[in-house]
Amino acid sequence: MTTQTATPAPASVAKPPLRILLTILHLAGVGVIGGIIFGMLGGMLGTGIGLLFAAGVGIVLLVGLVYALFGVGWFEVARIGGLYRTPVAPLRLQPRDRPGFGGWLRALGRQAIDGRMWRAVANFAIAAVLGFVVLRLCWAFVWSIVIAFAPLTGSEVFTGPFGGAGIPVAWAPLIGILGVVASAAGMIGLALLHRTLALAIVARSREVELTERVRTSTAQREGAVRAADLERTRIERDLHDGVQPRLVSVGMTLGLAQQKIDNDPDAAKELISEAHTSTKAAITELRQLARGIHASVLDDRGLDAALSALAGRSHIPVHLDVRMDGRCSREAEAAVYFSIAESLTNAAKHSRASEARVTVRLREGNTLWARVEDNGMGGAQVLPGGGLDGIANRILAAGGTFRLDSPHGGPTSLEVNVPCAS
Repeated sequence: MTTQTATPAPASVAKPPLRILLTILHLAGVGVIGGIIFGMLGGMLGTGIGLLFAAGVGIVLLVGLVYALFGVGWFEVARIGGLYRTPVAPLRLQPRDRPGFGGWLRALGRQAIDGRMWRAVANFAIAAVLGFVVLRLCWAFVWSIVIAFAPLTGSEVFTGPFGGAGIPVAWAPLIGILGVVASAAGMIGLALLHRTLALAIVARSREVELTERVRTSTAQREGAVRAADLERTRIERDLHDGVQPRLVSVGMTLGLAQQKIDNDPDAAKELISEAHTSTKAAITELRQLARGIHASVLDDRGLDAALSALAGRSHIPVHLDVRMDGRCSREAEAAVYFSIAESLTNAAKHSRASEARVTVRLREGNTLWARVEDNGMGGAQVLPGGGLDGIANRILAAGGTFRLDSPHGGPTSLEVNVPCAS
């Protein structure tokens, strides 16, 4: 026997009349305030353009206009998400990708062309127009009820809101009922139209959202696999080219010392001393290799201390500027740490840089941002299997973004943004 379990319907499906009524009320409210808001926005735009060269007053108004549009978009996204109980990510300001005024200006420019913000503003404008029509229909609905009860007035002709010759009282109930039905149907139709448009413009469908999540997860998984493969290749190369030959040399030197220990003790001592020196060098290389795999100080004392130790071991001077109020997740800190380590290694080995600067910030939105800049000759490129390729895949695996700027002649700058979960 097959047992079926009934699944409770969502609130928006269980009570459609209430949802339609709420939508009509929303439209009426937006119809009232929409004209005022867009009048203010239009005034800011016109005044800002008119005073564009008047001591910067116009620029201030235009900047304020961008943030005002963001406020309208944020309100509209929150309104649609709350009204229809649909999962909609809140609208957020574009984050800065670099510190200082330049970073703020770039973030403002990205905000001004943010498609999601403009879609929300457009939906608010559509809702304002529909709301204006709904207000007129509400007015018609009320007067239709009044007309329907016109016979109670005792007069032969009912003028009502229409003026002119008026309506014969005998026809008033029929006209009133038809007006009530038409205006109610119009409001319900506009509510359904608003829902369809709002979910299409502001709220992404569940299928699209899931597809985007799958695409992001696939890219992160591929990045993680690629980063692990590159790391394994690097470890194999370092062992094969560095530690392994040195250990083979130590073994051969000790073998020669064993052969000479009876006949030529002095030569055997020199060989043993040479093997001892090579052994210490091999241990140092193994420590460096282990540090490249996992930095224990990163877990024990945090990213700031780990980067300080990294800067102290660098072959070129490093100016370190780290400002973090708290800790991030281990994955985020490790991705940023190894990206900085690889960048400093490239700066010392390939770019002929004389100094480097490392800046790390924990930004709003729980994002870990880092920038490495050197004064080398530039020309760095992301090549398959190279160190920069490893950085890109490691950052991608952590769900972050990677940007390289390295024109010929320098300087070279590398920026990473990684989501941070404290």
